[in-house]
Amino acid sequence: MSETIVNKVAESGLVTLDLERYYPKGETALFDLKDFLFMGLILKEKEFREALKKEDWEKYRDKNVAVTCTADAIIPVWAYMLAVSYLQPVAKDVVLGDEKELHKILFLKNISQVNETEFADKRIVIKGCGETPIGDFAYAEMTRKLLPVAKSIMYGEPCSTVPVYKKPAAPKS
Repeated sequence: MSETIVNKVAESGLVTLDLERYYPKGETALFDLKDFLFMGLILKEKEFREALKKEDWEKYRDKNVAVTCTADAIIPVWAYMLAVSYLQPVAKDVVLGDEKELHKILFLKNISQVNETEFADKRIVIKGCGETPIGDFAYAEMTRKLLPVAKSIMYGEPCSTVPVYKKPAAPKS
C-alpha cells in the first residue's frame, strides 16, 4: 500500500512575494558636480553654466543617474537643479544623492507600484533568502504597504516562516 505524498506548503494558500522582482534594473551613472568646480572646490556660476552646456549628456541616455558632489564644497541648491534640468530629458531616472541613495529610491519606487489589492486577505510570505542582497528598508516598506490588506504576513520561506503580522479576528456580534 503506497502513501500519497501531500505538499502541505502548496495547499496552505500561502503567497510568496520575492522582493528580487522589484530590485532596480538598468545601468546607473554618477554625475559628480566636483568635476565642474574651479580648483575642485569653488562653483563659479558663469563657468559652471558653460561647462554644463558643453557636457555630452548622451552618455547618460536611459541610465539611472545619481547627482552628487563628492568634494567638500558648498554647492547652492540651484546647481543641483540645473544639472537635473540637463539630465532629465535623457536619463531614465535622476536622483539627488550617491549610488546607494539612488538604489534605495529606485527600489522604493518599484515597491510603490505594487498593487496591494492583489494581496487582499492573503497569507503572504515575504521571501527572506535569495541570491541578491535586499536592504532591510525594502522589507519594511513592503510590510508597511501590505499590512492594511493582508490576512497575515510572514518572513522567510514557505517551509520555514517567521510570523510578522496577523489580522485580528473580526469581533463577534
